[in-house]
Amino acid sequence: MSISYQIVTKKHGGTIECFSTPGKGTEFLIQIPIQQDLSKYR
Repeated sequence: MSISYQIVTKKHGGTIECFSTPGKGTEFLIQIPIQQDLSKYR
């Protein structure tokens, strides 16, 4: 999970959210922008 978080947030500028309900399971919401601000990576 740590590596996934780093890739989504640092490399792609996205977010990961986690929603957990006891006895029901866990849901992950992964959002990656369609367009990136490439100036951050220069």
